[in-house]
Amino acid sequence: MANLVYKRESTDQQSTDRQNLVLDEAGIEDPVAFEEAAGTSSRLHPLQRPKFAELLVHARPGDTVHISEMFRLVRGTGHILDVLDVLHRDRLALRIHDGAFPHGPHRPPPAHRRTAVHREVHGADPRRRGELQRDLQRELTYDGLRTAEAKRNKGGRRPAIPDGKTQAVRAAYLEGRSIAALARDHDVSRGAIRTAVADLLPEHTAAEPGPPAPELPVVLDMPGKVADFLRAAELEPPERATLDQGVTVRRGQGYTLRIEAVPAIHRRPLDLCRALDGTAAVPAQRKARRENENRVNLHAPATDLGSQSRSATSRVASASRVQGRVCVGERRSLGMSR
Repeated sequence: MANLVYKRESTDQQSTDRQNLVLDEAGIEDPVAFEEAAGTSSRLHPLQRPKFAELLVHARPGDTVHISEMFRLVRGTGHILDVLDVLHRDRLALRIHDGAFPHGPHRPPPAHRRTAVHREVHGADPRRRGELQRDLQRELTYDGLRTAEAKRNKGGRRPAIPDGKTQAVRAAYLEGRSIAALARDHDVSRGAIRTAVADLLPEHTAAEPGPPAPELPVVLDMPGKVADFLRAAELEPPERATLDQGVTVRRGQGYTLRIEAVPAIHRRPLDLCRALDGTAAVPAQRKARRENENRVNLHAPATDLGSQSRSATSRVASASRVQGRVCVGERRSLGMSR
């Protein structure tokens, strides 16, 4: 009994490499290959293909026909039924090695079972027939995707301007040619030219980053209990100098220290102040620390490379709002003292 191998490719740009790999892994003994000419479409009925007809002539009862995937031989249920009739007539087995239908070998059934085979394939239940057609179509789709990937093709509509002319269009645009003129020269739409030079258009050209804007000082009122704690702590010279230059504002029995500094100076002592959350601190100190941290986070947030370019207007407005609230508080306290 011979092993007959059938191969087919739909276009002349495809190869049988994948089929050869699947069939080689199957370990077929002494295969006799029948390969269709490149570009033999699956729409052509299997019984009308030259090499498959030659395979049927060469075959003898008991031989096995090997294919890598089902769609290499048949396209739909009509093809399946016609091929099965011929294979049953000649008493040939069919072996499918990969894909959605890896079965076999399929031996020809007795004559009294041929009707049952037709019913199983054709599908007395329309849903079964639909599932068969769907699985076969999925195999065709996957094969097309693998072929496109091997050729490094991308999905979607092909560009109106071929790759060979894209560089010339881009060079002409950089030399000063207008989009309308390039569209007339290449007989394409202006949108096609815009797509070819999209990254060269003014709105897409990245501007050179300038130097980061300097941080403007922000005025904040630090609670007196926090200021007293920081005076006794070890501070860096910039923070110490800022604390010494603060203006004391009396508020009833307590006070606040008005400090004008850049946001970074306001934020550095926050970690030191977390010691006030310990058990040694009184509730008033813990409350003062939370109020100070909330003010700093609101009016002197942490800055990074992106936020350093924030406009000076917003910072001045923030400082003005703080200054306004402080002044209102002073007027209220003066009114109460009177």
